[in-house]
Amino acid sequence: MVPVPLDTPTLPERILAAVGLALSLTLSRLPLRYRIATVRALRRLPSASRRRVVCLDTAVRHVTPTWWPGRIACMEISLATVLATALTGRRASWALGARRLPDAAHAWVDTAEGPVGHDVGDGADRPYTRVLSIP
Repeated sequence: MVPVPLDTPTLPERILAAVGLALSLTLSRLPLRYRIATVRALRRLPSASRRRVVCLDTAVRHVTPTWWPGRIACMEISLATVLATALTGRRASWALGARRLPDAAHAWVDTAEGPVGHDVGDGADRPYTRVLSIP
């Protein structure tokens, strides 16, 4: 029996991630207000644990196709993670933010225990400022 690395998503997580990513890519064709309304509709669900959201975020990144001709960046991945979490009957907050010098925008997932997918990268001294958090 071959040991499975801890960060390898299970088959159910990959299926949830694939469905969440398909929904996210479909919604990305619509104006931002429709994506916000979709995430707002999930606000009555109970909160998800950070561990669960991290697993689903990893699964979304795992199933993201390299052949996709369009954009799959932080906004699509974070929205897919929020939607995959909702498919499990739990909720996570979708956060959008920005920073200056150099100007950049970023999207990530927030939980009660902390952010997921909030890459600091080279900007440790220039953190992102949350502009919108849904729900």
